[in-house]
Amino acid sequence: MPYELYYWDGLQGRGEFVRLALEEAGADYIDVVRGRKKGQGTAAMMKIMEGKSEAHIPFAPPFLKDGDLIVPHVANILMYLGPQLGLAPKDDKLRYVANGLQLTITDMVAEVHDTHHPISGGLYYEDQKDAAKARSDDFIQNRIPKFLDYFDRVLKQNPSGKEHAVGDKLTYVDLSLFQLIEGLRYAFPRAMKSLGRRYAALRALHDAVSQRPNIARYLASDRRIPFNEGGIFRHYPELDQEVA
Repeated sequence: MPYELYYWDGLQGRGEFVRLALEEAGADYIDVVRGRKKGQGTAAMMKIMEGKSEAHIPFAPPFLKDGDLIVPHVANILMYLGPQLGLAPKDDKLRYVANGLQLTITDMVAEVHDTHHPISGGLYYEDQKDAAKARSDDFIQNRIPKFLDYFDRVLKQNPSGKEHAVGDKLTYVDLSLFQLIEGLRYAFPRAMKSLGRRYAALRALHDAVSQRPNIARYLASDRRIPFNEGGIFRHYPELDQEVA
């Protein structure tokens, strides 16, 4: 049976980190909410989330359904899928290293979200613009460099070589770092242009991932939803600035 991925329609968002792994592996999967067949669409996702009889309900998307098993949360999903898709280290101990890196990416993605929704996810961006500007100023000047310094060091200090984050072969962490850089470049182009020169290892990883055959085909296809101002990575020019 194909994997079933559940995430909001029309958005890359957090679901994109899972899509990239499935696409790289050439896995058989259904993007359920985007489907138009009977039993698909947003209603199918809400039926699971709001179900009264499902034993293990997810709090929010994305979640993955593999047969009867429901796996929620990006890092958890990727830790589950990684070995099945050949995108996790073979060494069991290194799988925990990979998961730790993915959780750190999750932390940064949460901070990206809070640049445009610093007060409440229940308010519109327009209702919290002043707070968003203050939050974005700090994120650009302090948090982006802190996270990217770390990820660049991870690559450079990998005993197996700086081509990958963990071990000597591509893992889901490499794919997620690619997506993180892509999202930051969309949301904060001025900041990332001024920061770009600092992170040679991250740039090289990003470029290498983008050229992998399955990823390149996916990026050029209509399955790759464009970035937009409904997702995690949003471009509001007034929030962007060069890094001091």
